[in-house]
Amino acid sequence: MNLAGEARRSGRPRRPRRALRDYLRHFWSHWSGPSFTLDAGSLDHLVSVYGPPGAFTASIGWYRAGAGSVARSLGEAPPAREDRITVPTTVLWPEHDPLFPRDWSDRLDDFFHDVTLDFVDRVGHFAPVEYPDRFAAAISEAINAANSAQQ
Repeated sequence: MNLAGEARRSGRPRRPRRALRDYLRHFWSHWSGPSFTLDAGSLDHLVSVYGPPGAFTASIGWYRAGAGSVARSLGEAPPAREDRITVPTTVLWPEHDPLFPRDWSDRLDDFFHDVTLDFVDRVGHFAPVEYPDRFAAAISEAINAANSAQQ
């Protein structure tokens, strides 16, 4: 699909904005949890953000820049215990994220000194949108814990 020019489906030309909307709707419907539906206003907002010249290309570039990172990470050796991340970390791991299967969570302790793993059921890849209250609560808890530790 050529989003910079006209995309074709069934031999009929389509406007680039429509193709962009269809593309974004596809990923939001396939990467979200089973009970999440992106409302029309949010989809309009996404189209407005990805629509300016170069914005969509930049977003694709972000994913392309990570090509091969999964294969590299699977072969990555954990750091020595003294070299692990020491900042207390909370990981919210969704049930239906096609990019980060839950099976991968078994290695968190190999990389973090102080990690809390919180499985979030019935949700997908888009954490702040699919479960904003839980996402915000995790941030608030981390800030409160850091403030308490400083006192």
